[in-house]
Amino acid sequence: MTWSAPQAAALTLLRIVAGFLFFCHGAQKILGWFGGHGGAHGLMLAAGSIELIAGILIIIGLFTHIAAFIASGEMAVAYFTVHQPGGALPIQNHGELAVALCFIFLSFAAVGAGPWSVDGLRRPH
Repeated sequence: MTWSAPQAAALTLLRIVAGFLFFCHGAQKILGWFGGHGGAHGLMLAAGSIELIAGILIIIGLFTHIAAFIASGEMAVAYFTVHQPGGALPIQNHGELAVALCFIFLSFAAVGAGPWSVDGLRRPH
């Protein structure tokens, strides 16, 4: 896929911001950063580990197809297990971020990280 400079810049900014938001949630759960409590266990430890690791990989654009696919799946599970029981619509159950990140990451799983990424540097030209 060929990207223009503005497309590459927009894709890169979206990837970095979404990856950073994901990383922050993992850092809250695992490390207690950003107002979190840390010390997660069980499913929260698994979720936090995915968020930390996939967040970093997505930020730098390394193994993006796989990391974003796993991240998208985790957000789908989070939405249906944590948020959806609280109401039918994301605006009612506070699941807007989970839905948005799910579809952003699904998009990155499909198209990759773009040319301005570690994956882009690793791809043969």
